Amino acid sequence: MQMRLHTLKSPAGARRNKKKIGRGCGSGHGGTSTRGHKGQKARSGCKIAPWFEGGQMPLSRRLPKFGFTNIFREEYYTVNLDEISALDLTGEVDASTLAEKGLIRGGSKKKLKVLGRGEIAKPVTIKASRFSKSAAEKIEKAGGKAVVV
Repeated sequence: MQMRLHTLKSPAGARRNKKKIGRGCGSGHGGTSTRGHKGQKARSGCKIAPWFEGGQMPLSRRLPKFGFTNIFREEYYTVNLDEISALDLTGEVDASTLAEKGLIRGGSKKKLKVLGRGEIAKPVTIKASRFSKSAAEKIEKAGGKAVVV
């Protein structure tokens, strides 16, 4: 018989039922129901955040702050020429074409930048937000066009 993931089971006695608490003194977990006597954690509705340090100055406030986040940064999908030529495309190639082929993710705010790694043999018109110098040269050398959108 072949072992399959859906047929795996724990050996008998390996998994025990969870001990029920607050079911009388005979259960061994009556009375305080494993909460101990008094204190914050003994009360109902006690929810202490994992980062709470008991009133001590929290680590996030003790450490020095530095740097910033540039909210105006433009992000690009980068695609190399060898990746485009591997898809064996003809005619016009743009971000939506590459998204259909699974080379980049579609429906994003990112722009497309074409880089010059590898070679391209066919004359292809590539529309992108940016091109590296070597990529633009190689595309035009193959008889295609590098169109900045």
